[in-house]
Amino acid sequence: MSTCVNRVFVDSPLSSKVALFNAVANKHMQNQAINPFSQNNVVGTKPKISKEDYGKPPKGSLSESRACKATIAVCKEMLELCEVINDNGERLFEPEEKPDDPRKVISFGELFTIYTMISDKVVGLLLRARKHKLVDFEGECLFQRRDDHIPIILLKTIEEIRDIFKEKIDAAKKVIKENEELQDQLF
Repeated sequence: MSTCVNRVFVDSPLSSKVALFNAVANKHMQNQAINPFSQNNVVGTKPKISKEDYGKPPKGSLSESRACKATIAVCKEMLELCEVINDNGERLFEPEEKPDDPRKVISFGELFTIYTMISDKVVGLLLRARKHKLVDFEGECLFQRRDDHIPIILLKTIEEIRDIFKEKIDAAKKVIKENEELQDQLF
């Protein structure tokens, strides 16, 4: 004789993992449906991307975490470059001429000689620092020997620059932490 046993199914960890996997798979299928480069393109609606989000990885993605890690690395390198200019440069004006002018100047040749011992990316970092309005110099790109006489001017005090980069690095670290927490929840 068999006895009938009432079974109660409890949501097991395995079933929740399967449900999570299915949700991720369905989201991927939806994204591939609107991807014009997908092999199984089911011409769906065209994605709407705002100006702020254009060229940026999706929020919460691993690509966003990698981009934030790269931002931190570049900020640290630009800060190091600005510190080298601050330490080795001379004041643009004597304190008697303009006492409240914090700018410092160094020639490209001298900076190149000093900084190549630290990194071989000095020209790229200078271009990036100029984009962030931290340094200024003449010309589009600088070349060793040809532009050794060109002055590189540090436009802000080193304290201001440290504060700027601290904010950027902290913001990037916050995004990385949020993404790691999200990834931990998913898997």
